[in-house]
Amino acid sequence: MRPPRKAARAPRPIIAAAALLLAVAAGATPAQAATPASGTVSSTSTSVTWNGGPFLVPNATATAGSLLCNQATVCDDYALTVDVPAGYDAGNDLKIAVGWSAGNADFDVYLYDSAGNEVAEAATTADPEILVVPPVAGKYTVRVVPFNPLGQSYWAMASLTAKPAAPAPGPTGATSFTNYPAPETLPQAHSAGEPSIGVNWKTGKAMYQAYTDTYRVTFDDSANPATAAWENASAGPPNCTAVTSLDPILYTDHDTGRTFESQLAGKAALTCYTDDDGRTWVPTQGSGINSGVDHQTIGGGKYSASGLGGTPLYPDAVYYCSQDIADASCAVSRDGGLTYGPAVPMYTLLDCGGLHGHVKVAPNDGTVYVPNKGCGANQAVAVSADNGLTWQVRKVPTSAPGDSDPSVGVGADGTVYFGYQNADGHPHVAVSHDKGQTWENDQDVGAALGIANTVFPAMVAGDADRAAFAFLGTPTGGNYQDTANFKGEWHLYVATTYDSGRTWSLTDATPNDPVQKGSICTGGTTCGNDRNLLDFIDVQIDKQGRVLVAYADGCTGACSGGGAQNFDALATIARQSGGKTLFAAYDAQFLADLQVPAVDPQVAPNGKSTLTATVRNTGHAVAKAVTVRFTTPDGFSATSAPVDLLPGQSAQVSVAWPTRGEHGAETVTATADPNNTISESDESNNVDSVTVRLPK
Repeated sequence: MRPPRKAARAPRPIIAAAALLLAVAAGATPAQAATPASGTVSSTSTSVTWNGGPFLVPNATATAGSLLCNQATVCDDYALTVDVPAGYDAGNDLKIAVGWSAGNADFDVYLYDSAGNEVAEAATTADPEILVVPPVAGKYTVRVVPFNPLGQSYWAMASLTAKPAAPAPGPTGATSFTNYPAPETLPQAHSAGEPSIGVNWKTGKAMYQAYTDTYRVTFDDSANPATAAWENASAGPPNCTAVTSLDPILYTDHDTGRTFESQLAGKAALTCYTDDDGRTWVPTQGSGINSGVDHQTIGGGKYSASGLGGTPLYPDAVYYCSQDIADASCAVSRDGGLTYGPAVPMYTLLDCGGLHGHVKVAPNDGTVYVPNKGCGANQAVAVSADNGLTWQVRKVPTSAPGDSDPSVGVGADGTVYFGYQNADGHPHVAVSHDKGQTWENDQDVGAALGIANTVFPAMVAGDADRAAFAFLGTPTGGNYQDTANFKGEWHLYVATTYDSGRTWSLTDATPNDPVQKGSICTGGTTCGNDRNLLDFIDVQIDKQGRVLVAYADGCTGACSGGGAQNFDALATIARQSGGKTLFAAYDAQFLADLQVPAVDPQVAPNGKSTLTATVRNTGHAVAKAVTVRFTTPDGFSATSAPVDLLPGQSAQVSVAWPTRGEHGAETVTATADPNNTISESDESNNVDSVTVRLPK
């Protein structure tokens, strides 16, 4: 699926000294030296610059799986020394930028340690290419490769930069998730790489795309936890489902209940829709006139008041966007996806790299957003405010190009949440209140759990101030695409905000079952076995604001029990089962509510008294690890052992209360969840007090 990227991301060690001698003896030419050939960055001298070229001959050998540097395919090397004290990387980054003057040229950059192991690479179409890695003392080689130089020279800079300060993260585990794998009876259950999901708000059904299959999932919330029934709802030939596909995609217009399923076949696409959750399907034109050959996305929503509006045939606009190597374009349908107008360019390679994320439409005013991971030195969104007639690229200035497609979620008032993998691999979200013209609160949302590498960002929003960001992440740093040496364990994480992105709470949605072990390749079709998950995951919400994440589980069976990685791609949904949803109106239906209806002090003549309280969960969710803190005005404070409370359940908790030498009236206050770690529908009713007289 998709043409190969420029680099296969397999580890490509630099040529060692002995190998260089053999290469020269054989008539090959090793990598050239930059001008100057070396430099040092330190805590007192934080930057160096160099240049190279001009270059006439392209070096695209990395697309075949191994970067080669010889007389025919040259590379340019710079010897970089990093001279910093131990621990310097805690507050600083090493940033390497390589740029050139002509936007249609292209250079790539690789970083190797002193042993010749690849530390990182930037092999996209961004200008400049940017690497961000921890600044650890040592000697490195920066290799610049003229992928498509067009006679250009390059400039380069290595600099030590302070990490931006960020507010303290919100509490971890504020939401909880239950995972639902597809049953073995479904034909493509284990071929669900880059899945997509939609939710029909009229019926509550979830629709899941696993390669050429479409599955309908029904959740039964009368059980706790809810159960899920998976059914095959595929269109099937001859309607529109292909036997093979270059890219599958699914989109559900949750308001109308119409689901679109599309399979890529070059410039054409086999697309159909269903209005009854996959029981019947209607074939369509497929795609816009002269659409791109790759990486299609379908989305929709209300029309903007600007530009050409709709027709009586369907209330919402439907967009088909795709990339055509040199540009990317979107076509709009005004008859519910039956036919499309001509594809309109969103940008060209002079603006951004070809690959893009999924199209999203603002629910308040119909503004259309398509995110891109590399638009010059930043990531960006292509924005249309006139129903796809014209587009503008609006950059996120605090971002640097990454390897995974970014994602956009748009809140009820048009607040835009931009979730992305930054150049250092960390998961970030930036927020815009003016359609991407300015951005604020760009935060590393994985910091609370030490996430060092991220792939497959997926963003969704509900109320104006509520959004969720799903991604695969690992606390293991380093080159996550190094198949031989990377040993990280990946989980599905979901970060949520309830205050417009000022704070985020992070949850491990698969705490006991890794999604992948070892490397994950995001380098295109030239990858090895570690491309089993392909290129993205998806996230949506249901009518009550629950978060549903569609992902492919790459570590199943014996692997999930501690065995070796098996490179599966099992269709799975992580569905929110606890915590606030993305719609505040439904909070009371999904949260616990703790109360203390009684406090009972038991005073003992020997001074070994006891304080007991009844704590009750009057809400609709399980409250885990509930504690009660007992306090008195004279400074006494003690916290009970934790208890779990089901909805409607009560428990008594006690603490020892030393009262020897105390006398007179004493007021005892009992507070449930004193540290406010449990999300509740009512946070104001957790306290009760009683006054007791202590004898002389």
